[in-house]
Amino acid sequence: MSLVLGYGAGASFTAAGWVSQPLLLAIALSATSLGLVVPVLKDAGQVDSDVGQSALAAASIADFSAIVLLSLFFSSGGSTGSKVVVLGAFAGLVVVTGLAVSGAARSMRLGQVLLRLQDTTAEIRVRFAVLLLVAFTALAQRFGLEAILGAFLAGAIVGLVDRDSASHPNFRTKLEAIGYGFLVPVFFVSSGVKLDLAGLLHSPPALVRVPVFLLALLVVRGLPALIGLRANGTRATLALGLLQATSLPFIVTATQIGVTLGKITPVTAAALVCAGLLSVLIFPLIALALLRRGKPEPAAGEEAPVPEPHLM
Repeated sequence: MSLVLGYGAGASFTAAGWVSQPLLLAIALSATSLGLVVPVLKDAGQVDSDVGQSALAAASIADFSAIVLLSLFFSSGGSTGSKVVVLGAFAGLVVVTGLAVSGAARSMRLGQVLLRLQDTTAEIRVRFAVLLLVAFTALAQRFGLEAILGAFLAGAIVGLVDRDSASHPNFRTKLEAIGYGFLVPVFFVSSGVKLDLAGLLHSPPALVRVPVFLLALLVVRGLPALIGLRANGTRATLALGLLQATSLPFIVTATQIGVTLGKITPVTAAALVCAGLLSVLIFPLIALALLRRGKPEPAAGEEAPVPEPHLM
């Protein structure tokens, strides 16, 4: 539904002369920032609820599908058919690597080494994760695919292998520190340098595109949430739609590729990025308020009931 709605929006914007490739805009509008959805659900205590699981599933599928489609249709060089073959070969390599890493993770001897070095200056688990990230990113570029696809799949393999975190509870915290503390800021700084914000601010007609793109993002990603209206209820459905419409990192990547390929102008790219920034600032806050308001709270002066002891 998101791709169909996004393509309709892209065709409308193409007719208006804002973009030259409606499919690129459809893909850009169909993604969701999974890294922003998870903290909101955690703060609301909804990660394990039906709504939280629906939001995580929708965001995961949207991110993965958008990355694959972007690599398939807008990677440099080769026809679409050859890219399908290359993408299949790359996926096969990822599967083989994942099986090898998973098999190595079950090794008792390797497990003892990891346990001994994980919290020392060696930081062996973090180094393995970073090595996997660099290797997959380089392989994706070598195959003529987008680097974001390799990074995403590297994270997916780490997530699949690292399911039992009882022996290393600090591992993911360290990865988040590297990601949010260093890599993400560097990515946005480098992206902000390329952003034609001056051209956007000096063109009132172009500045109008920002709220239009924001509305398109809400329609393309938020409207499909109405499918679960009967099961989730009105408040949870609205929150789910807002969370699905929250997107920024993928929009930045897609617009950079679009500008490089000449599919969109720098001013339009800046308007899209600004719309994504507004979605990050506005939509999660409203969704968090809706989710928190929907949680039942004990009445004033009432204490939580104490469970009765069970006789063995």
